[in-house]
Amino acid sequence: MRVLVAMSGGVDSSVAAKLLVSGGNECIGCTMRLFDNEDAGISQESTCCSLKDVNDARDVSYKLGMPYYVFNFKEGFKEKVMDKFVQSYLNGMTPNPCIDCNKYMKFDKLFERAIELSCDHVATGHYARVEKIGNKFVLKKALDDTKDQSYVLYSLTQEQLAHVLFPLGNLKKTETRIIAEENGFINANKPDSQDICFVPNGDYASIIELLTGVKSKPGNFVDTNGKVLGQHKGIINYTIGQHKGLGLSLPFSMYVKKIDPDRNEVVLCAENELYDYDVNVGEFNWISGEVPDKPIRCKAKIRYRQQEKEATVTSTGKSKVHIHFDEPQRAITPGQSAVLYDGDIVLGGGTIM
Repeated sequence: MRVLVAMSGGVDSSVAAKLLVSGGNECIGCTMRLFDNEDAGISQESTCCSLKDVNDARDVSYKLGMPYYVFNFKEGFKEKVMDKFVQSYLNGMTPNPCIDCNKYMKFDKLFERAIELSCDHVATGHYARVEKIGNKFVLKKALDDTKDQSYVLYSLTQEQLAHVLFPLGNLKKTETRIIAEENGFINANKPDSQDICFVPNGDYASIIELLTGVKSKPGNFVDTNGKVLGQHKGIINYTIGQHKGLGLSLPFSMYVKKIDPDRNEVVLCAENELYDYDVNVGEFNWISGEVPDKPIRCKAKIRYRQQEKEATVTSTGKSKVHIHFDEPQRAITPGQSAVLYDGDIVLGGGTIM
C-alpha cells in the first residue's frame, strides 16, 4: 500500500509510521500546519505546530527513508475549528475542538492530499482499531483502555474507514515507547500533549478574547429561581458542573447548571440538581451509515474520560438522537460529544444540544 502518514512530531505517529514501513508499505510523512502561534498569543515552542515538532517529525521520516511534507491548512483550521470553538463558548457551550480537527482536517483535508499523492490510505497515531465485518467497516476501541481514542473518531464514515489505518490499535503505550527507543527516535521520551493545541495553557477565555478582540462582559450569577447571587466575569469563563473559581462566598456549595448567553447569566444550583437522565444530540453520525428505525439498547458516554453507561437511544431524525440513560448523568454539557458503543464497537456520536 501507498500510505500518507499524519505526523505530529510525537512518539505515537512516529511509531505508527515505523510499523507501516516495516510492513513493506510505501509511506509518505506529513505534518499539518494549522495556525501561526502568534495568532493565539503563544510562544513558538508551545504547541503541536511548533518548529521543534516539525523537525522531530522530519527527523523520524528521514530515518525511516520516507519523503516528508508540511501542509498549510491554516485557513481551513481557523474556519472549521478555531472560529467554531470561539462561537461555541460565546453561545454558552463547551466545545471539543479536537473532534472537529479530526473531522475536518485529518479525515477530510488529509484525504484530499492523499488522493493528490496517489496514496491508498491515510494513517494516524490514534489508539483505535478498524475491522471489516461482513460488508461493513467498524470502528473499535483500542486494546489499551487507558489510551483508547475511539471517542474522538466517531465522525468517520464507511468510505473513510475503508482507507484509514491505526497501526497502534493493538499496542499499549509502553510498547509504543519501547519501539521508539529501539529505533533511536528523537521523540521516544517526548511527553504526551495534554492541551488543546491553540490553548496550551488551558486559558480558554484569554484566547477567545484575543481572537475576537472583545473583552468578555460581566453579568449575574443567579439561582434556578432567578435570584441574583453575585457577579460573574463573563460567560466564557464557565462550563456546566463547575464549582471552583466562581469567586462567590455562599453558605453552601453551588455549581454551574446553565449558561444563558441571551441574558448574560450563569445559573447556579446545588450538586444534586446537576443530574439528568436525558440527552438530545445533534450532528449525529451513524458509522454504519444506517439509521436505526426503532430504539436500541447500547452504552453511551458524554465525555472523554468516562465509562460508558447503559442507555436507550432513539433516532429523532437523520442526524439527531435522544439518549435516555438508565441512571442519571452528572453535568450534561452542551457542545460536548455523546458517543454510543456496542461492546468495543463505536456505533456513532454527535454534539450534545
